[in-house]
Formats: sequence, C-alpha cells, structure tokens
Amino acid sequence: MRRLNIIIIDDEPAIRQILESVVTKAGHTATLAEAGEIAYELLGKGGFDVALCDIRMPGMSGIELVEKARSQGIDTAFIMITAFASVDSAIEAMRIGAYDYLVKPVRPEEILRRLEQLASVLGMKAENQLLRQEIKSYRNGQCELDSPAMQKTNSLMKKVAITDSTVLITGASGTGKSEMAKRIHEQSPRANAPFISVNCGAIPENLLESEFFGHTKGAFTGASKAKRGLFLEADQGTIFLDEIGDLPLPLQVKLLQVLEERQIRPLGSETVRPIDIRVIAATNHDLEAMVKDKLFREDLYFRLNVFNLVIPPLSERKEDIITLAMYFAEQLPEKLGLQGRYELTAEALDSLCHYNFPGNVRELHNIMSRAVVLADNRVIDITDLPDTLVCNTDAVNDNALLNPDEQSKHERDIRGSLRKRVKEFERRVILDTVAKCDGDRKRAAKELDIALSSLYRKLDEAVVE
Repeated sequence: MRRLNIIIIDDEPAIRQILESVVTKAGHTATLAEAGEIAYELLGKGGFDVALCDIRMPGMSGIELVEKARSQGIDTAFIMITAFASVDSAIEAMRIGAYDYLVKPVRPEEILRRLEQLASVLGMKAENQLLRQEIKSYRNGQCELDSPAMQKTNSLMKKVAITDSTVLITGASGTGKSEMAKRIHEQSPRANAPFISVNCGAIPENLLESEFFGHTKGAFTGASKAKRGLFLEADQGTIFLDEIGDLPLPLQVKLLQVLEERQIRPLGSETVRPIDIRVIAATNHDLEAMVKDKLFREDLYFRLNVFNLVIPPLSERKEDIITLAMYFAEQLPEKLGLQGRYELTAEALDSLCHYNFPGNVRELHNIMSRAVVLADNRVIDITDLPDTLVCNTDAVNDNALLNPDEQSKHERDIRGSLRKRVKEFERRVILDTVAKCDGDRKRAAKELDIALSSLYRKLDEAVVE
C-alpha cells in the first residue's frame, strides 16, 4: 500500500496518541496538531496526503479548517472524525471538500480501511499522471538482439531484474541504458509500481534537491505550492538516476544518506518520510576515474555499483545493426504519422553495416527516422541515408576492389550474413502474411504490394529453402 503522510488534528492528547499509534504501525507517517490554527499553518507548507481531523475543537473548528484549506488551494484529503450527534456537520464538511468522515468511537481497522481506500485513489491519480507523461514515448514490443555481447548482457539483466538489487548501468552515450533500466523494472516484482526516470545532468543544480526530495510551500523563493519530489513519487517502485556522474558533490552526500537510511526530508519540512524504492543508476562516465579525481564520492560509488551491467557500443556488435534497423523500420512509421510497412534494400543495409555509429543506437534511430520520412513507396534505399554513410560504403567497396586479397574475413562474414538475414526476413514476412490472409495468395500479394506472380515465385523459393 502507498505510504501516506498524515496530519492528525484533535484537541484531546489521548485521541492524538491513539491515532498516531494506529497509522504509524501501518507504516504511515504522522504529524500531530492540537488546534485548527496550528494545523492550518502546517497544511500551508504542503506535503500532507491526509488529514484526520476532529470536527469540534476550540477556536477554529474542523469545518472552518476544511473551508479555509480549500480556499487556499491545499489539496490534502480530509477525513473528518465526529460524534454521532454531529453527523450533519460531517456531511457539511464533505460538501465543502472533505473526502470522508468517521463516527466516534472509531475502530482502528476502520481507520486503516479508509486510509487504504484513499491510498488507492491517490495512487491511481499519480499513475494516471505518469501515464499521460509517458504515453507519447510508449513503444510496442521489445527488440531482441542477437549479438553474443548483448545476449550476455540480457542474460545478466534477467537475473538481476527479479531481485531488489541496486544496478549500475554503464556504457557510451546512446547505447540504450535507459531502455535497459525500463526492462529491468518491467521484469521485476515492482513492475506494477511507478518507474520514475530523472536525468541528473538536465536539472539545474539549484533545483536538484527540491526535485529529488520535494519541498513544502514557501520553503524557498518561488515555492508557491508543495512538491512531493521524485523519490516519493517512486515509492514502492523504481527510480532511475540517469547520468549519475553529473550529480554535484553536495547532492551526492544527501543521495548517499537517502540510500543508507531509506527516508527523505522535503525542503522546509520537519517530517521525515520513509521510502521503499529500487535504485537503478546509469552513466557514460568512468566513475572509478572520477573517484580518484575526487569528483565522485567513493562510498556512493560502492553503494550504487552493487551489480554492474555494461552495454557495449554498437561498433562492437555489428550483428545487431540489421535487427535494429528492421525494428525501427517497423516501429517508426506509425510514430511519425505514416502508414504501411517499410522495408530496406540490401544496399541500404550494407551501407549501415559498414558504418561505425559513434552515436550508437540513438544515432541509428535518428538515421532511420530521417530515412522513413524520405523513403518513396515505403522502401528505404541507400539514397535515403546520410551522405556520410554512403561515402563510407563506397570507400569500403573501392578498397575491396583494389585489394581483394586484403579484405578482412570479418567484412566478408558481415556481407554473407547480410544477404542471408535479408532473405530470411523476407521469407518470414511473406509466410506470415499468407498465414494472416488464411492462405489467400491474391489478398496476400495485395497486402505485400507485389505482383501475384512474384509472390508465387518467392513462395516456391521459401519452400525449397
């Protein structure tokens, strides 16, 4: 269940202590206020999920507190506590913005049941907000890579995913570290909880602490309302700290403290909030070298580097280029507002295979996005690729013609693999389409946008193979 930060408002000390004991034993955090005026001041700082509030109190009543809180935009959920004779007052409180009410004497199990319901509602709101933020970047399916290097990395990833171990993902920029972090979360026991991703190098240094741990209203100039913070948003789930090597030293100290104590204190708050999160970090920096240069704390490095996953650059796993290119050709058109299945010519694939991709998978993704936009008749040819790739392929081919005996076995293997894999991909697409059309070859030929005679010839070749 989602942990709640609760303020208990009652003028009777015994009631406050009983309620505090009930909610803290259930894992929630409790702050006590003996009067409405004190509670209003605390609520104004923000950060409270729920208020358990007595209706009848000296000075400011519970109803007045709800009304005043709502007028100031305080969105804490109020659960009113009232005697049977004052039920009408509780209903009035709900009319002006309270969430629910309980009638005295209140049983502990009833309090916990209402809190559980409320936690579920608040969790769904947070989840919906995350979904709205992520929906544009949502992708269908996974791209399974065949290179030995990535098969080894994926095998390690699957083993660590089912644990709760902290993971440090290292690799050059653009190799797919964030995608690896998402896959770890999706295959973990926390898969149904939030996955919060934060780029440590993209947030201004003066806002990092507030973004990480949250703040109360008025904690600093410009803090017009309370903020939960990314660590609280990730409670019960996973927080992904991308580009951890860019984290300033002062915040490294506070991050280490959070990882050791598993609790946070929002800026301006006197309340410590427990958190239950899994941490995945990633960097393209050499953290060991940074530790030696006193740019990264050694104790934090050891705390993060419990299980290291290394993603090799694309230049060291040429076998994945074709798989990724075909995957992008299938996935990108819809994202770019285009329709139909896009294919690559053998010349285009050959050109991609002879390029070193200093920008790794991200660069290949960008090249394929451009090619999909430029392609005619949904066929990506060599003319749809950047000139740097085409020139690179021409140079390789020229050298092969001038010095055929010096062409490396590795390059010949790539070319042989290219022809074989393109043919296998074509065969699989044809057979899948015919099956989808229930054996109707005429309909399959139309869907594939090829002549019926060509389909029969390719089917004969597929059967022979």
